[in-house]
Amino acid sequence: MKWMIASDIHGSVYWMQRLLDRYESERPDRVILLGDLLYHGPRNDLPKDYAPKEVIEQLKRIQPAPLCVRGNCEAEVDQMVLPFPIFADYGVLVDGGLTVYFTHGHIYHRGNPLPIQAGDVLLCGHYHVPDCEQQPSGWWYLNPGSVSIPKEGSAHQYLMLEGGVFTWKDMGGAVLRQEQIGK
Repeated sequence: MKWMIASDIHGSVYWMQRLLDRYESERPDRVILLGDLLYHGPRNDLPKDYAPKEVIEQLKRIQPAPLCVRGNCEAEVDQMVLPFPIFADYGVLVDGGLTVYFTHGHIYHRGNPLPIQAGDVLLCGHYHVPDCEQQPSGWWYLNPGSVSIPKEGSAHQYLMLEGGVFTWKDMGGAVLRQEQIGK
């Protein structure tokens, strides 16, 4: 299966459109969104072309509906306007022999992981910085970076997963990093 994974859109209609362009090019089987879809939060500046209502309409173009977890900027009213569930703290997918736990990162993260095992992946957003690191106990911590508000000099980016290979890409589709995890 081919998965597209993105985090921290923060209401930017400009960057959401760029993500949709990549979605149409990549043609993933499913999309996973790691939270902070509509609002920018008090710690971030407004992203380019901040328009949460328009982002709602853009998100409806992703079919089948994305799998999504709650970020720290989600509010109850968001669930009233979005046509897919957004309030799970984490999700789990099994792709071949690879188990991936996905969460936003403000509750569960590298320092407070879910009860995962060696070889599993903990996929978090929240920090706006791409990362890939195997932990001492053998599980992997991954972060796709941010769609709209990247930090620490990172690019606006997303992540693809196919056949145990995680590929970080910028919004032009250029490969930034690739890691084989699992088989």
